[in-house]
Amino acid sequence: MTTITQPRPTAAKGAPAAVGAKLFNRLCAVCLTLFALIWLVPFFWAIATSLRSDGSITQKPTSPFAGGWSLRAYSYAWDTYPIGTWYLNSLVISALAVIFTVAFCSMAGFALAFLRYRGRAAVLALAAAGLMLPSEALVLPQFIEYRSFHLLGTFWALILPSVAAPIAVFVFQSFFRGIPVALIEAARIDGASWWRIYARVCMPLCRPALSTVAILTFITTWNSFLWPLLVLSQTKSQTVPVGLASLLSNTNIQYAEVMASSVLGFLPLIAVFLVFQRQIVQGVATTGIK
Repeated sequence: MTTITQPRPTAAKGAPAAVGAKLFNRLCAVCLTLFALIWLVPFFWAIATSLRSDGSITQKPTSPFAGGWSLRAYSYAWDTYPIGTWYLNSLVISALAVIFTVAFCSMAGFALAFLRYRGRAAVLALAAAGLMLPSEALVLPQFIEYRSFHLLGTFWALILPSVAAPIAVFVFQSFFRGIPVALIEAARIDGASWWRIYARVCMPLCRPALSTVAILTFITTWNSFLWPLLVLSQTKSQTVPVGLASLLSNTNIQYAEVMASSVLGFLPLIAVFLVFQRQIVQGVATTGIK
């Protein structure tokens, strides 16, 4: 006796869902490609302009291939301007800002996540209020404060303001709250102090958040312009963005040299992002998981 098997209706229902998922993935890929092309146009234009001569740029500014390409602007900019010193200054300031920001903001996030003390809600509200204040509103109070401490003209005037980063505090707090409470209670039962729990238990587990905060702090400190412009007065102590701005002149603008210096300025940031992009994505993704 033969039996006729009917097809399951679930397969038919699953087909439209699979087609919709493919269409959505293709739409996301198209949008991502378009945005990537839009963002790559300024980089290509800067590199192409830096490889041309000033005469060809003046005659045909919209033609990136006119006049041929050469590395003369790069050698001229490196030999004429103290770009190496600006690189060193930005690297030292950014590295120290990363170290202090990760250390202090992680301890603040740990305290807000696990410790219960009087005034905790007020501290949390003050940290949240720090997210609402634009950095430009803090320029004058910070300038008066660091002038009273005789820190103007030093690297500390650039490092210390970046340490107070409310967004970094909330990133660490969100990640610490995702750690199982049973793990913290077990460490407390074993007699571990809060400092030991922070250093030996929580910090090894929050490497994605640590990498995210470190990379974003490095990029933000490296790109900072307004505050270093006001604080650092000597040319040799300037950072890369301030030094590049000083190359512009109202009378004679050497476009190729300016673009070459700009390319040399943002190359370290591109290298840092390409090397650590996986840590950034992982840190942002895991920070949002509860």
